[in-house]
Amino acid sequence: MSQFLKPENAFKRAEELINVGQKQDALQVLHDLITSKRYRAWQKPMEKIMFKYIELCVEMRKGRFAKDGLIQYRIICQQVNVSSLEEVIKYFMHLSTERAEKARAQAQELEEAALEEALDVDDLEADKRPEDLMLSYVSGEKGKDRSDRELVTPWFKFLWETYRTVLEILRNNSKLEALYAMTAHRAFQFCKQYKRTTEFRRLCEIIRNHLANLNKYRDQRDRPDLSAPESLQLYLDTRFEQLKIATELELWQEAFRSVEDIHGLMCLVKKTPKSSLLVVYYAKLTEIFWISSSHLYHAYAWFRLFLLQKSFNKNLSQKDLQLIASSVVLAALSVPPHDRTHGASHLELEHVKERNLRMANLISFNLENKPENREVLSRSSLLAELTSKGVMSYVTQEVKDIYHLLEHEFLPSDLALKVQPLLNKISKLGGKLSSASAVPEVQLSQYVPALEKLATLRLLQQVSNVYQTMKIETLSGMIPFFDFSVVEKISVDAVKQKFISMKVDHMKNVVIFCKLSLESDGLRDHLANFAEQLNRARQMIYPPERKPSKLGALLPSLTETVAKDHKRALARKSIIEKRKEEQERQLLEMEREEESKRLRLQKITEEAEQRRLATEYEQRKNQRILREIEEKQMEETQALLQEAEKRIKKKGGKKPLIEGDKISKQTLMELALTEQLRERQEMEKKLQKLAKTMDYLERAKREEAAPLIEASYQQRLVEEKILHEREQQQEVELSIQRHEGDLKEKERLIRMLGNKEIYQEKVVSQRQAEFNRLRREREERISRILQSRRQEREKMRKLKYYLKLEEDRLEKLRAEEEARKQEEAERKKKEEAERLARLADIAEKQRQREREIEEKERKRREELLGRTTESAFKPSEPLARPPESVSAAPAAAAAAPASGKYVPKFRRGLTEGAGAAPPPETDRWNSSSRPDGDRWRSGDDRRPAFGSGSRASSTWSSSRNR
Repeated sequence: MSQFLKPENAFKRAEELINVGQKQDALQVLHDLITSKRYRAWQKPMEKIMFKYIELCVEMRKGRFAKDGLIQYRIICQQVNVSSLEEVIKYFMHLSTERAEKARAQAQELEEAALEEALDVDDLEADKRPEDLMLSYVSGEKGKDRSDRELVTPWFKFLWETYRTVLEILRNNSKLEALYAMTAHRAFQFCKQYKRTTEFRRLCEIIRNHLANLNKYRDQRDRPDLSAPESLQLYLDTRFEQLKIATELELWQEAFRSVEDIHGLMCLVKKTPKSSLLVVYYAKLTEIFWISSSHLYHAYAWFRLFLLQKSFNKNLSQKDLQLIASSVVLAALSVPPHDRTHGASHLELEHVKERNLRMANLISFNLENKPENREVLSRSSLLAELTSKGVMSYVTQEVKDIYHLLEHEFLPSDLALKVQPLLNKISKLGGKLSSASAVPEVQLSQYVPALEKLATLRLLQQVSNVYQTMKIETLSGMIPFFDFSVVEKISVDAVKQKFISMKVDHMKNVVIFCKLSLESDGLRDHLANFAEQLNRARQMIYPPERKPSKLGALLPSLTETVAKDHKRALARKSIIEKRKEEQERQLLEMEREEESKRLRLQKITEEAEQRRLATEYEQRKNQRILREIEEKQMEETQALLQEAEKRIKKKGGKKPLIEGDKISKQTLMELALTEQLRERQEMEKKLQKLAKTMDYLERAKREEAAPLIEASYQQRLVEEKILHEREQQQEVELSIQRHEGDLKEKERLIRMLGNKEIYQEKVVSQRQAEFNRLRREREERISRILQSRRQEREKMRKLKYYLKLEEDRLEKLRAEEEARKQEEAERKKKEEAERLARLADIAEKQRQREREIEEKERKRREELLGRTTESAFKPSEPLARPPESVSAAPAAAAAAPASGKYVPKFRRGLTEGAGAAPPPETDRWNSSSRPDGDRWRSGDDRRPAFGSGSRASSTWSSSRNR
């Protein structure tokens, strides 16, 4: 597209495109304008352009364009006018929310079920799958439901994309932290309102990554300072809102991760948040730990919540405090009394230690690493702390009684029977608390199952100390809470954790309580307890003699001394408390002063930076304006000079003198201005002369025409008055005549009024009946047509479905046939390759065998040729196979005497004369071309024998080749 010199021109062009309906082209024009680096200095018109650009993006649901434009606008406004960026982002979110709500309102006008179906989308960022499209066509989805889904879902997807875009743009902006927090809160409310669990998890992960990157890259220019109280409060509020929404959506894993985020944020800045936030924090922790069956940490969270409410909430009523204290005690009693890590592996123990450390840190913000201190979090230490902190004084009487029964009483026979009515009363306690409490509701009935299990374990423990065997019916009667199958499961878990020792013999229908060893809990202190009880009995029977105390005389003075020491200690304590308060006040004052100093320095630095940027911006702007003015003046001067030269040429004057065709800017301007001034003076003289002439002519013309115009005007007045009177008289006469005629016509027609009404009623009734008949026929015809079309569409849909199924089946058969053919071809190809490989192997072996044979023959031929004389005298050494270059006849003759076979005479002669001289090398080609062996050049009688041998060798070679 063409580049515009000014943003106003681009904006005007975009409005023209919008007016003719080309919104896509208008959006592209504005997008190119905003993303160009040339227009970053144009702030005032760019804000107006951004508002129009955002409107187009929202109307066309172009989230990517909106993100690109906002990123570029953030670069423009970050250091100069950040409030403009804030307004644009707020407008963007307002438009997106408004369009989504409008679509939702339109869908709500239809059925509510259709709206729920439209919003029933697993992931707003996922595209529509191909199988969903196929199912929608096959299943015959109704047009209204499809329109609801197409109307509502895209706008909610765009709204979710809007929240993601804004959070991404504002993630590292210290000047727009409040807007970032507001956007996060609105996104949380969006997920809560429409039950968007997938988007909520993704949103929590986005915010978590933003904070991680903020801590990772600390050298960023506009990075928010988490040590500032305002920034910390905003981030904490965002995390607490995230925790609330996670618990309301019942996303407990995400809620636990949110708790860890809050704890990590507190550890990062090392500051304790407000008590109101801590109350919400511990209230949500109680829900999370109860859902995860972490009863010990649930009880500790309730205890921390009770301490906070008691210390900081002065408006809390006594009833609310009593319910909270009762929840604390019952939560502590609900903790299993046995250690579940007994007998666990080393890996499991390490895992439990790490988990305990994480839970302890979450509960008390404790950063010390104490994995070895097993008494930090335990049931016994919690109950002891509850007693020491006076929590038992706030609980109800039923909770006190059940605590005393389960922890201090020894009633093996009727423990469960005494606990059961107390549990029935406890199950009815609870309800909503007052508005002063941060906890909305407390229900003690949730602890009843755990208390029933605890009562069962205590009963089994006490019975095992008294009885050795017991019938199953008796034990079942002592435990009214559960059937014996449930009691057996509970006892199996307790036996596994070494809490009790018992066996169930179903054949004898008895329960056996046995002691495993002398190291068990029951026998470990048995003798010591027995000795202690005997000692008490002896002292009761024979009380010891009381000797007179030497301290009797000192008791009065001792009482006064103790009282004085007590008063002194109280005074010292009050002084220490005052000193601590004074020291804390001084520390707070120092922190406040340091914070104010830091804020002042930061404000001064920011103001200096803004002034510097504004100065630089003004300097660049002034330089650009001066440069443009100079260029414009130069262009105007050149144009003026050219025009002056043209005019001089037309008039026949001389060309202005320019030294060597080189002229400076000032000289050029002076020449142009001089020429222009001269021409202007001449033109003014001409205009003055012409104006004077025209003035004289106009004055003379008006002086002559004035009396004529006045006379014509008076004559026109007289004529128009006469005409008006005549027309008025004619109109009166015509009106009187019309009125008389109308009266006569009325008298004539009044007689037919009754007949007209009768006829009118008759015609109207007939036409109404005809209309009703035609309407019924039309409705019947339309219903028949609709029914036939509906049946035809259903038939065609089924036919298409069956045809598709048949095509799929044929396609499947075709694919199977092709796969089978391909497999057969591959098998044949493999067999052919194997056959060729075997043939090649056989041929290679044959060639190897021939090479070995030729090598052996060559060696023997060399031996034979090298020892011809010796072989003649030693015929007893036969040749295994005649060489190719020597005849077979001498070999046979030499082998005959050794083997004892008959040898002809001519062979004998040849054999005997063979030792005269070594035979020359035989030419097989010459010997084969001469069939007669007597045609040698020498007369020696050995030649024929060698010739015949050559022929025999040649014959053998040819036969071997064949």
